[in-house]
Amino acid sequence: MPADDTAGTGPRTARPSVRERFRAAVPSLAPPPLALPTGAPTGPAWPPGPALRGRTPGAAVRRAPAVRGGAAGPGVRPPRPPRGNRVRRMYERARRAWDRPLTAYYLIFGAGLLLTVLGLVMVYSASMIKALELSLPGSYFFRKQFLAAVIGSGLMLLASRMPGKLHRALSYPLLVGAVFLMVLVQVPGIGHAVNGNQNWIYLGGPFQLQPSEFGKLALILWGADLLARKQDKRLLTQWKHLLVPLVPVAFMLLGLIMLGGDMGTAIILTAILFGLLWLAGAPTRLFGAVLAVALTLGFILIKTSSNRMSRLACIGATDPGPNDQCWQAVHGIYALASGGWFGSGLGASVEKWGQLPEPHTDFIFAITGEELGLAGTLSVLALFAALGYAGIRVAGRTEDPFVRYAAGGVTTWITAQAVVNVGAVLGLLPIAGVPLPLFSYGGSALLPTMFAVGLLIAFAREDPAAKAALAMRRPGVRWKTMRRRVKKRPSGER
Repeated sequence: MPADDTAGTGPRTARPSVRERFRAAVPSLAPPPLALPTGAPTGPAWPPGPALRGRTPGAAVRRAPAVRGGAAGPGVRPPRPPRGNRVRRMYERARRAWDRPLTAYYLIFGAGLLLTVLGLVMVYSASMIKALELSLPGSYFFRKQFLAAVIGSGLMLLASRMPGKLHRALSYPLLVGAVFLMVLVQVPGIGHAVNGNQNWIYLGGPFQLQPSEFGKLALILWGADLLARKQDKRLLTQWKHLLVPLVPVAFMLLGLIMLGGDMGTAIILTAILFGLLWLAGAPTRLFGAVLAVALTLGFILIKTSSNRMSRLACIGATDPGPNDQCWQAVHGIYALASGGWFGSGLGASVEKWGQLPEPHTDFIFAITGEELGLAGTLSVLALFAALGYAGIRVAGRTEDPFVRYAAGGVTTWITAQAVVNVGAVLGLLPIAGVPLPLFSYGGSALLPTMFAVGLLIAFAREDPAAKAALAMRRPGVRWKTMRRRVKKRPSGER
């Protein structure tokens, strides 16, 4: 058999290829003929192109078989990953982001800021009609709240930058000052009554102060410092060191508050006391005994007051009742029910036109539900849940006892007050007359609450892992780290 096409008995004529026939048909594209040297072997004309190594001209070219799991060809869809793996990856990614060192820091700062800003918007919307009824400018309450928010932002920044030793040193002067002001409230001519509760002091002009709000912060800082010092001395295993002097001082503050008739603030202060005792590891018997005493005193105070009994009777009411004693509770439900999923629109509330008393203070959550709907109220509740979770996380991950007690006390204060306010608006709890933290109108409530949020921010920054993460985010550290990673190139190379 001949080795190639040229071998044979008779001459054969090479058949022109497709490329040669195309070039012959279009002369302008055909290249000039190449001059072959004398004596060059003649053969079939092959089209110019890359030579095939190790292959005889004319041999068939085999394609490599496709490898399973490799890149798909054109028009072929790659196999989809199982949905279970995708959900698991998303869950793992969310869990890793949730466990980062700065998660608590960002949650506290972001939730506190968003609650304050959204509260300013809702105070302006809810208080406009009330201000016009009092022959005041429509933005009167908003301007006062905005001024308090600016001052509170300064206090929050100051608290977030203060060291722990300064916080502990501040606790005793703050407690003495709060007790002194709460005593002045009961002095005739100095204290002022609002809605039947004498717990205000006029500062001149349109400004007034409620010392009991600062008493909450004072009890938290002083109680945290007291329990931390006793824990260092290993004294908390004895019940008398758990109770004395923490419980007597707390009951003194409660007595001063109840002299003014403010039952709502007394409930929040009691919750703070129980939170500190729980964090200190009080035995169940001791904890139950203190709780029984508090419930007995509360029952007596409620039973001896017709106003408090009427508020207790309005739980779950759907009708104003005789003499409209449940008017406020029922119209709060009306406001929430008329909001729907997304509300009637910002500023379009109907209940704030004289139907709902205190629309910008105790019942601002109802106006939020009417104007922003279920989406708005759930957003507010989610922000409070994030703030509460971050506070619990800070208190649970620290090794400093003062930080643990103070962070737990602040978290108990904010979450308990939010639960009492929202529960009253929903008709699940009696109307206690406490504002929604960081959200309702009232500078006396906003200033200490923002200072407390600054405390949580400072405690979150003091975590060793968070401190290292914040140090890596500084421009100088990042620049030095990047300079170490970049290799030097030889001269002349760009």
